[in-house]
Amino acid sequence: MLKTIFLLKSGRVNRDGESSIILRLSYKNKIITIASGKFISKEKWIQTNHLKNTLKAEKEKVIKSSLELMQLNAEKKFTELFRIDPEVDLDLLKAELTGKVKIDQPEGPTIIEIMDTYNLFFTKRVNSGERAPASLQKYKRAKDLLLDFITSTYKKEDLLASELSSSFVFKLEQYLKYESSFKDQTGIKNNSVVKYMKMYKTACNYAIKMDLIIKNPFNIYDGRLSIKDAVFLTQQELNTIENKIFPTPRLEKVKDIFLFSCYTGYAPVDALELTERNLSEDSTGNLWIMTSRAKTAIRANVPVLPTVEKIISKYKNQQKGLIPKISNQKMNAYLKEIADVCGIDKHLTWYVARHTFATTVTLGNGVRLENVSAMMGHTNTKQTQHYAKVLDVNIMEDMEKLKSKFK
Repeated sequence: MLKTIFLLKSGRVNRDGESSIILRLSYKNKIITIASGKFISKEKWIQTNHLKNTLKAEKEKVIKSSLELMQLNAEKKFTELFRIDPEVDLDLLKAELTGKVKIDQPEGPTIIEIMDTYNLFFTKRVNSGERAPASLQKYKRAKDLLLDFITSTYKKEDLLASELSSSFVFKLEQYLKYESSFKDQTGIKNNSVVKYMKMYKTACNYAIKMDLIIKNPFNIYDGRLSIKDAVFLTQQELNTIENKIFPTPRLEKVKDIFLFSCYTGYAPVDALELTERNLSEDSTGNLWIMTSRAKTAIRANVPVLPTVEKIISKYKNQQKGLIPKISNQKMNAYLKEIADVCGIDKHLTWYVARHTFATTVTLGNGVRLENVSAMMGHTNTKQTQHYAKVLDVNIMEDMEKLKSKFK
C-alpha cells in the first residue's frame, strides 16, 4: 500500500534559515513529493527527531499537527483512488492533493451491469452443475426485458442502480405486464412477471454482497404469485393410461416416460438426467433413486415403486439414461394424443406427471406432506402445498369417520 514519510529539503533555506518540509509518497516503486508549506530549521528537525519527540515549542506543535493532517488526507485520497483502480497513478494523486484537478467520484454500477455481473456468477454455477442451464436462460431473458424497458421508457441504454426509485420499479412491473413483447405476444402473465421481478431483486442482493451497492431498489416490490389449481390425474385416469396398450411404439414410449414421472415426481429436466448411477439399494433391499434437482440443487431421493422398476428394466441398456431421451415439445404434443385416445379431458403435459405424484400417488395414499416435500426436492412444505391439493377422496374418508361418530 501507500508509504508516506516527511523529509527536510535542506538544500535551500529561506531568510529565516529554515528549510521546507516535504511529504514523500511511494507506491509500487514510484515516488512523488509534495511540499507541505511548512518550514523548520535543520537543527530543530534533527533535535526533535523529525518532530516525533514530545514537543515543547508551540510553533513545532502546530507544524506537527498540520503534517499529520496532510498525511491523513493523502492516505484518504489514495484509498478513494484505489477503490476505482488498484493501479493508482501517483501523479493523479498529487494533482488531487494540490487542488489542480478534481477526481469525479464513482457513482456506482448501472442496473444492467449488475445483471451482467450476476449472470456471469450464475454461469459459473451452471458450469459446476449447481443450477440448470434453463434457469440461466431465464436470467438472460430478464436482462433483455429490463434493457427494453429502460430504452423505451427513459430513452437511455442504462441507468445507475443508485438512481432507481419506487417509481422505476412499479413502472417496470406495468411494462412487463402490459407492454413488453415476445414471440408476437404483448404482455406477460402475472406469475411470470413476479418471477422476473424476483430475479432483479436476487441480482441486486448479490451486488450488495459484493459491495457494489448498499441498497436494493427492488425491496419495495410486493407482487405475489397467483395460486392456481395444479392439473393432475385422478387414480382412475392414471389407471386408464397405465392399462392402455398403444399400437405405435412412439406413444407407448411416451406413456412409459410419463408414468415414470408420475410415480417418481421428477420434473422433465431431472428425469432425463437419471442414469444407473442414481440407483441405490438400502440395507433392507429397497431400491432408491438418489439425485439432486437441477433447479435448486436440493436432494430429491425417491423409493422405486413397482411401475417405475418395470419401466427401468424395459429400457435397460437401450440408452445412457434410465428412460429414453425426448424433447419437452415432442413429449407434450404426443401426450395430447394420449389424452384424446384415453378420453381424458385435461390439458396433459409432462409436468402434470409431477402434480399427479404429489396428489394422487402420494398424498392421496396417506403419505405425509413433509415426506412428499422431501421427495420432490422442495425447500419447505409451503411449496409442496402448491402442488399437493387435497383430494375429494381424502375429504370423504374423513367425513365417513365423522359420520360413524354421529351414528
